[in-house]
Amino acid sequence: MDHLMLLLLLWSSGLQAEGELNSTESVRLVGRDSRCRGTLELKHEGEWRPLGYPVWTLKTAAAACRESDCGSAVSLEEREESSDRSVWRISSVCVESGSALRECAASGSSVIHLTCSDSVRLVNGTSLCSGRLEVKTNQSTQCWSSVCEDDFDQQDAEVVCRELGCGPPSVLQGALYGEVEPPMRTKEFQCGGHESALLDCSSSGSDRNTCSPGKAVGLTCSESVRLVGGDSRCRGSLEVKQGEWRPVNGWYSDWTLKTAAAACRESDCGSAVSVVKREESSDRSVWWIRSDCAESGSTLRECAASFYSSSILNLTCSDSVRLVNGTSLCSGRLEVKTNQSTQRWSSVCEDDFDQQDAEVVCRELGCGAPSVLQGALYGEVEPPMRTKEFQCGGHESALLDCSSSGSDRNTCSPGKAVGLTCSEPDAVRLVGGVSRCRGSLEVKQGEWRPVDGYNSEWTLKRAAAACRELDCGSAVSVEREESSYRSMWRIWSDCVESGSTLRECAASDSSSSVLHLTCSGLLLQPNISVSSTMVGVSEEDQQEVFQVFWGSTFTISCSIQPQYPGGSFQLTFTSSNSAHNYTQPAVNHSAHFLFPAAEAAHQGSYSCVYHLYVFSHNFSSESRVLSLSVMDPKPLIIRAILLPLILLVENIVLYFYCRARRGQLPCRQKNIEPDYYNLGVPAAEGGPTEEEGAQEAE
Repeated sequence: MDHLMLLLLLWSSGLQAEGELNSTESVRLVGRDSRCRGTLELKHEGEWRPLGYPVWTLKTAAAACRESDCGSAVSLEEREESSDRSVWRISSVCVESGSALRECAASGSSVIHLTCSDSVRLVNGTSLCSGRLEVKTNQSTQCWSSVCEDDFDQQDAEVVCRELGCGPPSVLQGALYGEVEPPMRTKEFQCGGHESALLDCSSSGSDRNTCSPGKAVGLTCSESVRLVGGDSRCRGSLEVKQGEWRPVNGWYSDWTLKTAAAACRESDCGSAVSVVKREESSDRSVWWIRSDCAESGSTLRECAASFYSSSILNLTCSDSVRLVNGTSLCSGRLEVKTNQSTQRWSSVCEDDFDQQDAEVVCRELGCGAPSVLQGALYGEVEPPMRTKEFQCGGHESALLDCSSSGSDRNTCSPGKAVGLTCSEPDAVRLVGGVSRCRGSLEVKQGEWRPVDGYNSEWTLKRAAAACRELDCGSAVSVEREESSYRSMWRIWSDCVESGSTLRECAASDSSSSVLHLTCSGLLLQPNISVSSTMVGVSEEDQQEVFQVFWGSTFTISCSIQPQYPGGSFQLTFTSSNSAHNYTQPAVNHSAHFLFPAAEAAHQGSYSCVYHLYVFSHNFSSESRVLSLSVMDPKPLIIRAILLPLILLVENIVLYFYCRARRGQLPCRQKNIEPDYYNLGVPAAEGGPTEEEGAQEAE
């Protein structure tokens, strides 16, 4: 909706660039104690006016600070003034696209007050709180200078981070964000760490003329994000500091677990477990943070816009376990934080981790049971590495509740970093229907809630994702039903279509409209069987192969467990050169297809398809495939007659041979047994026994 409003504003402005003007002549900050702080004004069409638009963020404000030749954007707020006056309304999308402010101007009413840093900025960084340090020590020359690492220490970094409205410094490293660019500051900073601005610090008396390669100050400050009011530092109301600490708005919020993951990372917590909204008694100043901005890689502080609301976001992150570089919130390379004081995440070696440990991790992250535990599945071990073995029983609620081995590990072989994939939890269900594949859609994210159907963009294509997660086939219908006003989940359809699970795409909401789905898997799978004189049954490719005699009568039966009355069965037959369908109505939930004389044309694959019209829709369900082969009995009959004749002749010959050799040792008859299994007939009577043969010989 916000994007649509921005596009309409851009269309309505109809402004074209009017040539390049000096930025200092068209943008200014007025009314405060510094040229880099105050009400933002723009000179456009020959007239100075304040700027205003309610969804400006620090990312947008950074462009205004640059055009004002100030440092980094520190804070901004929107103020309604008592007297009406004309202002320029500036679209944030237009500004962030690289256009000048005057190219994005349209008439409006609210006023933006902006604070930029006067003489410090971080450039070429990944956020407003990281980059190569530049300072402006001479306001008259308006020249930004690089700083050499030898002239800058941790206490200086603390002052810079505070001046920019960021958290404490986390990384101070030369050339992290590029080399020194001329001009270069020539004096060393000597801060005590308590100053409010870098230029309040004293400087060395001597000058520096050169700076070695790789020595340009690269600084990363931590972000100003916290979770308050919970029972741990990784659980509670989400707050962001941009000049002042404020909670994050939850009203009509599009925050999902995917968005919450960004907040958990900035809070130096583990994986996102749940995100819900909490209602307060009255409106207050909050930050509105769009999910697409947070998920783009920008920090929450950069994405925060001033707003008023009584709805607050509450997050739960895992304290000391996370999965990184995975394909979902339930997969990735395992990292643990075993020492909360050092706030360092450690990799885990596969030799120190087993299936029971994996069960605990998956449970702690709100995922299903572990499905894959494999070394280096999501990357190699990265330092630091945990040095002790986990010894979980599998029942613990958190990994750090498990005991550890006494001995330490110093190395981990390549390919041994724990890569873990947990199955998706049973977090989707359809309730209130006559089948598990029909009913009101509910999703579990900490708690079970219905899915909001009000103003829902759910189509059959999007509903198909829910049916797939339920293993219920495809979507047949999507309906909305009125219910009591209560807490629900709003599922963002674009998130679902990107391949994420419904649990990852659920945002906290309230509504009285419930989404009701019917999936094609409403019906159970029918059974198929054959009855006849079978010579043998074998398994091939998970398909039963039945053999019947040529000319014999056989029956193929289709049946289904009772769910709904009526319906029909279709017996489908396919072979290498033909295909046929036979249909019968379902009687007592079954149908029987009689074939009076088996022949070669009946040899092929059969399956039963149950068809039913119910709930104003046609449904069908197919059985497994049954393969049938037809045997010619003639070869068996010939073998059954011929083999006993051969044995009889052999015995007669042996008898006369022994009679001809009277007076010698009795002849011993060979023990020859017919192959009764291959004959398929009762065993024939044998010839004379040894004793009988001996008596005859005498």
